[in-house]
This record gives sequence, structure tokens and C-alpha cells, in this order.
Amino acid sequence: MEINDNILQKYAELTVKVGANVQKGQYVVVNCNVDHYQFARHVVNEAYKAGASQVETRYSDDILTKLAYENVETDLLKEVPSWAIDRYKAALDKKCCFIHIRSTVPDLLSHIDANKIQQVTLEMSKAIKPYMYYTLSNHGQWTIVAIPNAVWAKKVFPNLDEKEGVQALWEAILKTVSIDEENNPVQIWEDHNKKLKHYYSKMNEFNFDKLHFTNDLGTDLTVKLVKNHIWRGGQDFTLNNIPFNPNMPTEEVFTMPDRSGTDGIVYATKPLNYQGKLIENFWIRFKDGVAVEYKAEKNEDALKNLIELDEGSCRLGEVALISFDTPISQSDILFYDTLFDENASCHLALGASYPTNLVNGENMSDEELIENGANVSMTHNDFMFGSSDMNIIGVTADGKEIQIFKNGNFVI
Repeated sequence: MEINDNILQKYAELTVKVGANVQKGQYVVVNCNVDHYQFARHVVNEAYKAGASQVETRYSDDILTKLAYENVETDLLKEVPSWAIDRYKAALDKKCCFIHIRSTVPDLLSHIDANKIQQVTLEMSKAIKPYMYYTLSNHGQWTIVAIPNAVWAKKVFPNLDEKEGVQALWEAILKTVSIDEENNPVQIWEDHNKKLKHYYSKMNEFNFDKLHFTNDLGTDLTVKLVKNHIWRGGQDFTLNNIPFNPNMPTEEVFTMPDRSGTDGIVYATKPLNYQGKLIENFWIRFKDGVAVEYKAEKNEDALKNLIELDEGSCRLGEVALISFDTPISQSDILFYDTLFDENASCHLALGASYPTNLVNGENMSDEELIENGANVSMTHNDFMFGSSDMNIIGVTADGKEIQIFKNGNFVI
């Protein structure tokens, strides 16, 4: 498939209409790497066609970020300028929607001291924490889509040359979001959202007290769910009932674990890209909700930084169920990017809960959320633990056991 303006326009239209669902008169913020200005222009154009009042495009450059880490002292690098926070707050005050165009660079900061990255990450997290409510509680729409780059393509397809690798990654990404030269992806996504709604509606009907995960890799984990939890998936809704798709692609249905109710051991089945480092072949042991022991074959320092970022980063904020037999999983491609890899596998998130997974959670303070079992943190990072032999048993409040997954797939 040729990646021409027609394909880019179709992708941009899907991003704006189904992903962000830009409303007439709405302020839009587009975050994009400078290398992908061409696609950003298509997105901006589609946003205006949808009736956006104004579109603000914020460009970044991963190479400049790397150069900063290599050359700037930690004390200077971790300073968060007031104008950056003011710009963020100003967009929220305008009731904006966010469109994030990401293009991951695996191992970008693998050579940087982990402590330096941790200090910078922590200060930025502290600075924006007062504003995280906006997306965590769905005050406005937001969506994430992806664009390939040469470094990422080489990681995914090491045996191809640069041009062939980028083309292959383009085709893989477009397939995950159901775009080709002839189809109508908007209609396909409407049907896809209906399928995910079926699964999360069934999970809400059962109202499980806890879930028990096992597989042959060694995962044996019990995750208690908060009382009055809500399963969601695919299409989400703002507080004003505007539908949007936060992640494109998406295959998950997800809810809120009790922050003190996870016990056992979980083995990751895919690498986790965190702070520019790939954490590989790792496991975590939980007791009373806390990650008390962990090990990684590669970049354990990054895993340590994640778990020890703040008081809540050692606890779970999300549990997500995804059938193994999904298009992303069946592609047998390891993307080295959470947006894709999390949709090929059941996953857990260390860090903040989504308040919308709790009845009336979006109206609760941090203290009230914690009182109701939710987790509060400055981070939210998914890691994958699903497998083709994953079995999940749901246990109701009265002790009844119901099989949810058998051999990696939904059976309810």
C-alpha cells in the first residue's frame, strides 16, 4: 500500500472524527514530533473541517531531548518552566481536546544514568499532577495515534533496510486501525466499539469481587476489584457524554483494582518501554497491593524507577482484559510500544487509577478516591502479561467462580 496523501488524510480523518471526536467550536491541541509535520498538517486540516475554533500544534524532537540529557546538568534539566505549565493550564481552561501523535524511539535514553532520568521525570510529574484530572476523569476528549520512524522500524523489522522497514511498519500500524485504500474505517470502528461494549457489559453484569490469573509462565495473581467498579472499553465518554476513543488501536476492556488487594506473582510477556529504556523479561510479586519484589533481565534500574517513583507507583491502577486472538496479537509483531503491545495482551498498570472506573469517581478528591480503594499516583504505565494459555477465573462477592478466559480468550 502506498503511503500517499489520500492514506494520510484517511488516517487523519479517523483520528479527528473517531479518536478525538472534535466538536464544533472546540479548542484542539495536537502534540507531534517535528519529523511528522506532514501528518500533523492533515490532522489540523481535518480538525478545522470538523469545526474546531482553533488548533494549537506543539512540536517536540526526540533527538533534542537526548542531547539535553547528554549535555545539561540534572538540576537545570529538572526545572519545569512556568510558561510550560501556564500553556498546559490555558488549554484546559478552554476545554480543549488533545490529539497525541506519537512515534516511539526504543532505547533512546538507554545510555543515560537512570537516576538523572528519574529526577527529571519526577519533577515534571509533580508539576502537571494538578491537571491530570482532565484526562483521567474524562473532562475532555483525548486520543493517541502512532506514526513510524526509521529507528523504530529497524527495531521492529531488523532484517529490512530503512525504506522497507518504515513501509512495513506503516502497513502494520494502518492494519491495526483498519485503514486501507478502499474501506470505510469510521464504520469499521463503530462496529468494533460495539463488540467491546458487549464484553464490558457482561463484566459489569457479573460484578466480580476479584479475578484470579494463571498461566504456564508462572503468573499466579489475584486482583481484588474495588466496590462499585465499572468496566469500560473501546469508546469512552466525557462528562458531557461526548464519545471518543482514547487509544487507536484498542482491544481492551478495563477496570479498577483495589489498591490494597493484589497478591501473588505476575510475569511480563512483552518488554516495557519506560524512560527511554526497554525493560525486558521481568516479574513482579505483590502483597496486599504493593510490589514487594521484582526482577528484570534487562534495565532493572528503569523498573525500579517506575515502581519507586511515588507512593502509588508500586500499586496497580488498572487491570485490562484482551483476548489473545486479536489482529495485533495474530500479526506476531512485537512493536516495542505500549500503545500496540498492550492491545495484544492482557495488561496491568502501575500507578494512577482512572476515576471513571469507579461510580462517581470523577467527582471525588484524591483522598476520597483512596478511601474507596482507588490508587493515586503521578504516573500510569501499562505492562503486558497476557498469553495464549492465560486462564482467568472471576469470583463473585458470594464466592461463585466463573471462567472469564480460557486459553487466552474470552469465554463469557
